[in-house]
Amino acid sequence: MSFFESYKSSILKEFKYYKALGDKSFAQLEVDDFYTSVNEYSNSIAIIMKHMQGNMLSRWTDFYTSDGEKEWRQRDAEFEEERLDKATLLANWEAAWNCLFAVLEPLEESDLQRIVTIRNEPHTVIQAINRQLAHYPYHVGQIVYLAKEIKGAAFPSLSIPKNASQAFNQKLMK
Repeated sequence: MSFFESYKSSILKEFKYYKALGDKSFAQLEVDDFYTSVNEYSNSIAIIMKHMQGNMLSRWTDFYTSDGEKEWRQRDAEFEEERLDKATLLANWEAAWNCLFAVLEPLEESDLQRIVTIRNEPHTVIQAINRQLAHYPYHVGQIVYLAKEIKGAAFPSLSIPKNASQAFNQKLMK
């Protein structure tokens, strides 16, 4: 496998993994849970989702031909609560991820060194991808944490359950 094939496979795997963590968290939640925040200074899951959607649509729409910070994006409004039903929240989440995957899945090796701009700053495609690969997991981690806080003991582990590392490792070693 070439370096490019390895890199592309790796980034797609990572983005899909973090999307899946969000999906698994959302499956545990009722619509009101999406609008719960731990205090007045914290964002709800719905607001984090709205911010991620705004970022993804802005960054990945016309990725090669326009600045990643689109004129139509209203970033500050992403942090204002907008009460939507769960189906709409999830549809918006899917649309945002579909926008990202529509750029990454057909990625070619020759694209990696192309220059794209984000807020008028030049980035190679690799830099732009890596920037978002740091940004989205940060917010998905917030989503998972909030979902765990909201659901408490009813929230199933999305990785290795607490005090189960040894059993998990033994299972892998068979």
